[in-house]
Amino acid sequence: MARRMKRSTQHSTAGTPAVQFEAELEIFRTEVEAALQFYYGFLTIHAVAGDKKAVHKSLNSAPLFWNTNLGALQTATFIALGRIFGQASAHNIDQLMRIAQNHRQIFSKQALGARKQGAAASPPQWLSDYLASAKEANAGDIRRWRQQVKDLRKIYEANYRDLRHQVFAHKDRVDAAGLFAKTNIRELQRLLLELRALYQELWQLFFNGRKSNYRIGRYSIHMMRKRPSRRMEGRPVYERIVHEAERFLRQAPRRAP
Repeated sequence: MARRMKRSTQHSTAGTPAVQFEAELEIFRTEVEAALQFYYGFLTIHAVAGDKKAVHKSLNSAPLFWNTNLGALQTATFIALGRIFGQASAHNIDQLMRIAQNHRQIFSKQALGARKQGAAASPPQWLSDYLASAKEANAGDIRRWRQQVKDLRKIYEANYRDLRHQVFAHKDRVDAAGLFAKTNIRELQRLLLELRALYQELWQLFFNGRKSNYRIGRYSIHMMRKRPSRRMEGRPVYERIVHEAERFLRQAPRRAP
């Protein structure tokens, strides 16, 4: 299961700006990885059952169970997505960006050096050379991050927010079919992976003083199934869930009585 951090308003109010940012960054990671895990699990079950007749037959032997699981995965995806963008929550992507913008000094070489030194009485010998090549966040970085979040939010609000609020989080009298028609599998995959890439960029700059514009990489379920990574250890959670779900589903018909 995706690791989850206990949510508390203390994360946004207690500690130094660096402590607050680290806590919000970890919450952001867990929410993005949870949404990816749930969504790619949902897609993989549909994909494998769609092209493996034996798997489809096996799932139909317990349709209520599998439809329940598919519904839970779909609901969990949209709930996690709403927590990332939801502005009513104390913990969301805007809070993370707000701390980064208002306290840019947390990305300074001095702050990085303090984090690398940790509780040691004196800095390690390598630290001076390390900091010499370290990068700091500048105003341009902040603007770019905020623009990226703004662009992703537009996609969420245009195609997914109403579905999350009116179908999954609450049961309003709405045209659910019409709301689902606005969604797009590839668009949602890319949206989640763009969020993951943003997390990786923030993490590397904050903890290592490294600037890297991360690409989302491959996101196609078809390609992950056709050309799986040779080693799953250390691979992203969405690749691992695709691999594990397919392996289990392929074995399920052979295990059936």
